[in-house]
Amino acid sequence: MADEAFNKRISFENSIEFAKKLDNEDPLKHFRKRFFIPQRNGKEQIYFLGNSLGLQSKNINEEIGKVLDQWARYGVEGFFMGEDPWMDYHDDLTKSLSKIVGALPSEITVMNQLTVNLHLMMISFYQPKGKRNKILCEAKAFPSDQYMFETHIRNYGSDPDEIIIEVKPRDGEHLIRTEDILTAIDKNKDELALVLFSGVNYYTGQVFDITAITKAAHDADAIAGFDLAHAAGNISLQLHDWGVDFACWCSYKYLNSGPGAVGGVYIHERFHNDKNIQRFAGWWGYDKETRFKMEKGFKPIPTAEGWQLSTPSLLLYATHKAALDIFEEAGCENLHAKRKLLNNYLWFILEEIVRSSSSKTPAWPVGRIEFITPRREEERGCQVSMLMHEQGREIFEELAKQGVMADWREPDVIRIAPVPLYNTFEEVWRFGNIIKTILN
Repeated sequence: MADEAFNKRISFENSIEFAKKLDNEDPLKHFRKRFFIPQRNGKEQIYFLGNSLGLQSKNINEEIGKVLDQWARYGVEGFFMGEDPWMDYHDDLTKSLSKIVGALPSEITVMNQLTVNLHLMMISFYQPKGKRNKILCEAKAFPSDQYMFETHIRNYGSDPDEIIIEVKPRDGEHLIRTEDILTAIDKNKDELALVLFSGVNYYTGQVFDITAITKAAHDADAIAGFDLAHAAGNISLQLHDWGVDFACWCSYKYLNSGPGAVGGVYIHERFHNDKNIQRFAGWWGYDKETRFKMEKGFKPIPTAEGWQLSTPSLLLYATHKAALDIFEEAGCENLHAKRKLLNNYLWFILEEIVRSSSSKTPAWPVGRIEFITPRREEERGCQVSMLMHEQGREIFEELAKQGVMADWREPDVIRIAPVPLYNTFEEVWRFGNIIKTILN
């Protein structure tokens, strides 16, 4: 259970003493020592890039070492022998992931990478029939999603411009209104085959209303799928209870499993025994009891594992397990409690800077910086996106010089994402102090 004293409503103060007080009261404070913090000239950097690549946990070498030792001892028999036979390794991953994304362990499979998995899910869940062939998504989704849509639709011999319906922000706005998404679904309900949205927009940090979108898609007799690249390990998810049909995510951002880490897929249990569902099949998705008989005719495992293709990389499994073990130890409820408090403190600091600087620099914040991430707590996760109207690149480079590792997104956005496992309240305060100095 989350620490109630830590979770209570706090009257924030803009001081390093108050930030240190929050850190001292943080029940998760010891987890920072479990990660390697990037350094420059012997000084720890303020790493606010968990939304791009999570930091390496110090237990990863141990988990990789176990796999290497088992390989050395048993060779191929490592799949069946040793303390942790590789044939059962997948189960250790799905148990932890089920808590992170709110699913049954049987609804999760760990395989491939994000875009590969999205293509595989399109085979199963995008089945155009007559005029019901449209796909509804967010405008300016992450480029890999856009390219996936484009090439997949062309493979059907169709024109992406005729098939894809994009929902975008209203003129003069940066965020997509939920009512506009639901209106677009209802307006196209007779032609929709699939609604595929992000859980969190990579650019603005906006959290979409997965529950409402899923219900609207189902009311339109369409499939509801989600790209959770920026949601898994970031925000609270209950995919099974929300009735989501499928979802995919990467694990190298908030899940800290390493560059190019193995991805994850959720498929609702109602599809597991559907003999009519289309899929691209592979040996590793074949029924476990008879897999080694090598018989003709694909017989899928009756869980999400039935969508697997190839023998997995146990080394990627190991880095994933190391990261997930820390999530398991910290507890999702505790992580979300700290994430909210840490993010609220970040907003408090940023808005304090606005108030203290606007009188000195009339052109700011309107003229120089605009926050395009939602302010409402339920509509954002760790990330805050700052639209830089003037000298954005110069400000970003100065932040880097002063020890802040943030993210620059063309053409003019700085993204920061303090995360609960290894970032501190003092780092948030220091960031605020640094950017205030730069701006003034």
